[in-house]
Amino acid sequence: MSDLRHYDVITSPVITEKSTMVSEYNQVVFNVALKATKPQIKAAIESLFGVKVTAVNTLIRKGKVKRFRGRVGRQSDQKRAIVTLADGDSIDVSTGL
Repeated sequence: MSDLRHYDVITSPVITEKSTMVSEYNQVVFNVALKATKPQIKAAIESLFGVKVTAVNTLIRKGKVKRFRGRVGRQSDQKRAIVTLADGDSIDVSTGL
C-alpha cells in the first residue's frame, strides 16, 4: 500500500521530446516538490510504481520573467528529478499517477 505522502513528493511526469529521448537509457523524468530530497524521491517512485531505482538526479529550473498587459510577472520555480531505473524495470508515464 502506498503512503499518501508519496503523492506530495511526485507532482507529475514530464512528457517532452527530451524526456522521451532519455527513456532509451532506462530513465524517467518527473516534476517533484521543491523541498523533496533524493531519498524521498527514490522511496516515492519505488513504492508508487513498484520498481527498483538505481539513481536520482535533480535540477531546479528557475522561473522565467514574463510580461502580461504591460505588467511584469514571474513564473514559479520547478524541480525536476531524472530517475534511473534498474535493468528490466520500466514505468509507463502515459497512464499518469
